[in-house]
Amino acid sequence: MRKLSFSIALIAAIALVGCKSSESSYKKAYEKAKAQEMTEQPTTPVTVTPVQTVTPVQTVTPVDNSDLRTERLNVMNNGTLKSYNVVCGSFKSLDNANRLRSELQSKGYDAQIAQNPDTGMYRVIAASFDDRGSAVSSRDVLRASYEGAWILLRAF
Repeated sequence: MRKLSFSIALIAAIALVGCKSSESSYKKAYEKAKAQEMTEQPTTPVTVTPVQTVTPVQTVTPVDNSDLRTERLNVMNNGTLKSYNVVCGSFKSLDNANRLRSELQSKGYDAQIAQNPDTGMYRVIAASFDDRGSAVSSRDVLRASYEGAWILLRAF
């Protein structure tokens, strides 16, 4: 009997060692399915967009032409005017124009009087310039004392 029980034990041991665990076959099937799934997924191509350098835009201050007028002028006392003139006063009376001119000259301005032949108005010009930018700067300074200062573009 001892031989018989030893034989049964030996057969049982061989049978158990010879069988593989069912867990490992499930694991292999899972891994195989996972690998197949990864290769079957559609891939979308990646598009590469080049980086563009953006140049900053300069802001442009709009030109204020609200106080820019164009007139023909006759300059008095052999004076000369340039294209852009800062007018500090307009008068029908030559005496009033002369008073303002004297006041501006006492403050260091090369003030002149010019008459518009179409209207007869006397324009008291505090400063005269070739470029608009200088005329605008001068007008802005003069507006502290002469609120209605404006720019006259001389028509030739």
